[in-house]
Amino acid sequence: MNIFEQAAHVYERPYADITIGEQALLVKTITHADIEAYAALTGDVNPVHLLEDFAKHTMFKERIAHGMLIASYISTVLGTKLPGKNTIYLSQQVSFRAPVKIGDTIRIVAEVTEKRDDKKMITLTTNVYNQFEKVVVTGIAVVMKLN
Repeated sequence: MNIFEQAAHVYERPYADITIGEQALLVKTITHADIEAYAALTGDVNPVHLLEDFAKHTMFKERIAHGMLIASYISTVLGTKLPGKNTIYLSQQVSFRAPVKIGDTIRIVAEVTEKRDDKKMITLTTNVYNQFEKVVVTGIAVVMKLN
């Protein structure tokens, strides 16, 4: 299925059906190709992300993923799972807690913590964990649901 077909199949969740405490998640293994595509798309060619010879002399000892690449998967969860279709991203607080390395499998979890019915706004915690259950990103998102 191509990306346009995938977009056509994003589930529609009415605001009224979303409950406090509800969660959605996405699991993704980070690859060389992900990091290189992000660098090409954004122009962020910081050598710690792209050059092994450079990265091995840093505190990380190897290449790491861009923090904003990892944070961008929060948008994926919000726009495709919870709340899903017809969601407008209003704000995102993010704190980077640990590096994500090539081959790490991350789990992005969004949990509804608050709803504001008069404006159909939803606040969610947005945390990212690695395969060892270590928190690598914490955050809070605010979105508006259009239906």
